[in-house]
Amino acid sequence: MKKNYIKVLALAGMAILTMGTLAGCGSKNAETQAPDTKTEAGTTSGTTANETTAKEDTATNLKGSISMVGSTSMEKFATALSEVFMEKYPSVTVQAEFVGSGAGIEAVTNGSADIGNSSRNLKDEEKAKGVAENIVAIDGIAVVSDPANTVDNLTKDQLINIYNGTTTNWKELGGADQPIVVIGREAGSGTRTAFEELLKLEDACKYSNELDSTGAVMAKAASTPGSIGYVSLDVLDDTVKTMKLESVEPTPENIKAGSYFLSRPFVMATKGEISEQSDLVKALFDYIYSDEGKDLVKAVGLIPAN
Repeated sequence: MKKNYIKVLALAGMAILTMGTLAGCGSKNAETQAPDTKTEAGTTSGTTANETTAKEDTATNLKGSISMVGSTSMEKFATALSEVFMEKYPSVTVQAEFVGSGAGIEAVTNGSADIGNSSRNLKDEEKAKGVAENIVAIDGIAVVSDPANTVDNLTKDQLINIYNGTTTNWKELGGADQPIVVIGREAGSGTRTAFEELLKLEDACKYSNELDSTGAVMAKAASTPGSIGYVSLDVLDDTVKTMKLESVEPTPENIKAGSYFLSRPFVMATKGEISEQSDLVKALFDYIYSDEGKDLVKAVGLIPAN
């Protein structure tokens, strides 16, 4: 079992590394075929012999396909999860499409997907249609700028004023005499919804550019003088400057401590509760909430939900 666990984590790492080469385009569809080598499924400590046998039987018999549709911000996590889960269950294929949170919730609502990935909480009207909010991880929203920007710290009010159009030049914040290029996500994006709700800026942002993926925001911020944008914490790299907010860096430790104010849930929504789903989907959630699943969440730069 220890050997299998190490193999699983190694595969997760490979999945994460490959994400660095992905371009930030709008709609993406990923399907990875399971390897031929079978591995044993894990069992929960403290279970009875009958429960263990039942779980092993379920693992042996699991076969078929799981479809996930939704948030581009969840791409790294969803891809790593798919790879590891298919290693554990070789007769299962996990398909993931990354088209935005709103589209993901719509897909699970109308039954065209098993899981709708959303980088925001569900709205009351979405829950009213029978969609269950299953929080699988906590993510921070990082504020990024072009690397040459001399401003590296913003207060909450300063960030609000940049995005509502009150502050338009970096010199007003102690930086260069340079117009601020305000970058954001497209309407329907979970990252945009969470960002605007956290800052109470719903429908009030004055965007210069509205882009359709996390990768596109990163690329635009990295290449545009005077830019500012917001992205998921787990995609940060040295191509951009990462801003401190209220003198606090966006790290998992600071988010857990509650000192960094821009954070949001990663949700894997289902039509009905998890207990009502297929054996395949229930097994996927069992893995996510297991110790191995929590290690995977941490490995992609997120915070376990429980």
